[in-house]
Amino acid sequence: MTKWRPDAGQLRRPVYISLADQFTAAIKSGRLVHEEKLPGHRDLAYDLKVSIQTVSKAYDVLARRGLVSGEVGRGTYVTSTGPSLQSPYIAERLANVIDLSIVTPVCTSFHLDRMKDALHRLADTLPPAAVLSFRPNTIFPRHNDAAVAWLSTLGVSTSPQNLLVTNGASSAFTIALMSAAGPGTVLAAEEICYHVIRPLSDYLGLRVRAIAADEDGMLPGALEEACLRDKVRVLVLQPNLANPTATLMPEARRRALAEMARKYDLTIIENDVFGPLISSRPRPIAAFAPERTIYFTGFTKVAMPGLRIGYIAAPDHFAATIANRQLMANWMATPMIAELATLWLGDGTIGKLVDWQRDALRARHRIVTDALQGAHYRAHPEALHVWLTLPPDHDELAFVSQARVRGVAVAPSTPFSLSGLPVGAVRVSVGATEADELRAGLDILASLLRAAPDRSVLTI
Repeated sequence: MTKWRPDAGQLRRPVYISLADQFTAAIKSGRLVHEEKLPGHRDLAYDLKVSIQTVSKAYDVLARRGLVSGEVGRGTYVTSTGPSLQSPYIAERLANVIDLSIVTPVCTSFHLDRMKDALHRLADTLPPAAVLSFRPNTIFPRHNDAAVAWLSTLGVSTSPQNLLVTNGASSAFTIALMSAAGPGTVLAAEEICYHVIRPLSDYLGLRVRAIAADEDGMLPGALEEACLRDKVRVLVLQPNLANPTATLMPEARRRALAEMARKYDLTIIENDVFGPLISSRPRPIAAFAPERTIYFTGFTKVAMPGLRIGYIAAPDHFAATIANRQLMANWMATPMIAELATLWLGDGTIGKLVDWQRDALRARHRIVTDALQGAHYRAHPEALHVWLTLPPDHDELAFVSQARVRGVAVAPSTPFSLSGLPVGAVRVSVGATEADELRAGLDILASLLRAAPDRSVLTI
């Protein structure tokens, strides 16, 4: 019999859905493991002060979710294999599905033409080292110089010696986390955050603490409470158009968090993959706490998906560690793609791609504003996604499933929730499909928001 029990104080109406959500979170996080027996219906009903029928309905929901199975006389057991990386997006684009689940920039033939042209130009100018050398020090000094100049336009001051070229921002984040924290380290992040933070931390043996946030981002007071209680050592932040909440943290909050990090000697990892899209953005946190901030950004979200190059800028005392972690994990970034990025930084193509994307997103957000009139959502006119809050009487899992039945895929909140519990919101991408499909998908979502909730559809 499991020692973990649901929290009666966290139950919300409808109670059986709320109870099922608590069990789901416990299974996904590993607090309940494969073949572990759930409490008996009568015992759990007594403990939670709910009816036996409520517990039975909750267990039925778990069974339909594929998380438990039960046999008469034997009890109910967990059938899930435990914690795993739960992707917020559907695995592949399906016919007759409007995919608003994956965050990707708007792309057209304009992008493909730019790539074809660049490849032709590289064929005539490709340095032999990009193809023939194993030594990063032989290949990357020129790329580091170009990256330093690009980061300066984003408000980050660094040197070529303190910069590392990586295979995109995801690789950069992994290397940064490996460099800043060892097994057992306590890491703090917003309670709703980038979906890779929890599983990657689990793989690296880190302990994650969820910090409360408001419409401006992480609350400094909540961070201080965690520092006093749990000896936090690493702080992960995404101040520019955070994934998934689309929050743009104001400068005052950035300064406050930087001071809190300095007060408690925290290392900051600043994720700025969306920052270049913002035409009027506050200075990065790295500008307020440069001595303790590992900053990274990339091009796949702001230029085009195939440009998988990222940059890490780090303080002096982290530079050697980050370079070593890169050697262990990847050896080095792919030289051919680094050549492409440096070519485009030099001739201004990167700036043109970002400007194009910014204009395209403004047009997409005009569609959002028109289609979602009356709905509650958080957005920015230059963001790749929208954080759509569901009405209180709508169950999130049912809403996502009903949208799929109607031919629209959106991202549920659970992959982003450090607790594993749904928060009654979904992430909606605005760049992943054509403009007319976006409008059609948003119209379907708006109609579901206006309709009476139907909880009979619980799985896809």
